[in-house]
Amino acid sequence: MADELKKDATTRMQKCVQALQAELKKMRTGRAHPSLIEHLKVDYYGSEVPLQQVAAISIEDARTLVVSPWEKSMVGPIEKAIYKSELGLTPNTAGTVIRIPLPPLTEERRRDLTKVLRHEAENARVSVRNVRRDAIAALKEQLKAKKMSQDEERRAQDEVQKLTDRFIAEIDQVLAGKEKEILQV
Repeated sequence: MADELKKDATTRMQKCVQALQAELKKMRTGRAHPSLIEHLKVDYYGSEVPLQQVAAISIEDARTLVVSPWEKSMVGPIEKAIYKSELGLTPNTAGTVIRIPLPPLTEERRRDLTKVLRHEAENARVSVRNVRRDAIAALKEQLKAKKMSQDEERRAQDEVQKLTDRFIAEIDQVLAGKEKEILQV
C-alpha cells in the first residue's frame, strides 16, 4: 500500500516539474523559439484555437520567427492574436508569411523575467509540497485504519520526504538553467 502511495506521489511531483518546464518554455529569452507563440489563441471561424493548429511556426534565424498560415484568410487573425498577446512582439507581413523579429532584451527586462521565473519556480515547489502533504495524510489514514505499523508509516514518510527533496532540487536546477539562459547577453 505504501508503495502505491509513493508511486502516485512520484508521478504527481514529476508532473509539477514538467508543468514548470512547459511554463518556462513560453518565457522569452531573446532567442526565437516556436513555443514562445504556439499557445496563442487565434480566432478561427468563430472559435479560439491555438496558433499551431492554423499555421506552421518555424525559426528563420536566432531572433526571427516565421509563421506560415495554412489558409491565406488566417493572416489577419494571426497578426491580431500576436498584437493582443502581452509578449511585446510586432509581426511583419509579406504576403502570406508573417515574420516576427524578437527585439533584444534590456537589462531591466532580464531582471524582471528572473523575478517571474523565481515566482513560477516557487509555485512549482508549493505544488510538490502539496503532493507531499497529501501523501503523508494518506499514510496517516493507513496507520489509523491499522493497515500499517508505526515503523512502516515512519519509513514511508521519510521516503516521501526524500522524494520531495529530490524534486525540489530538480526544480532548482531547471530554474538555474533558465536564469542563466535569460541573463546571458
